[in-house]
Amino acid sequence: MTRKTLIATAIVAMLSITSASAMDNQLVIQQFGFGNATGGSQFGNGNTIGMYQDGVWNTAVANQFGNGNVAGSGQQGINNFSDTFQNGNFNQAGVAQFGTNNNSVLSQDGNGNIIAGVQIGDGCSANVSQTGSGNVTAFVQVCP
Repeated sequence: MTRKTLIATAIVAMLSITSASAMDNQLVIQQFGFGNATGGSQFGNGNTIGMYQDGVWNTAVANQFGNGNVAGSGQQGINNFSDTFQNGNFNQAGVAQFGTNNNSVLSQDGNGNIIAGVQIGDGCSANVSQTGSGNVTAFVQVCP
């Protein structure tokens, strides 16, 4: 009986540790309108994803691999697309898009990188890729 109790206790302890790590991650999604979609994944600890979409047919995706990463996407309008990929630790990336048919792809592979951007208008497109550590990129685009 004691052996079964020890094994059960060990299994519960292992599951608790795994569950606690997953609970460190945060995901906040707000969507208004119709046809909006969001998705992504988090592997690691202390990662945060925030998505805000107001309008129709907007799509936001964020994938995080590592620890302490923050990704944010705010979109208002029609048919906007945002994709954020983070591999490493303590990266921060965020974009705000206002208008129609705007696209952004933000990619970080390393540690302590920062990307911040704003796109206003119709048909803006941004593709930012950071490799290494300590990179900082900021962009603002106004499109017709």
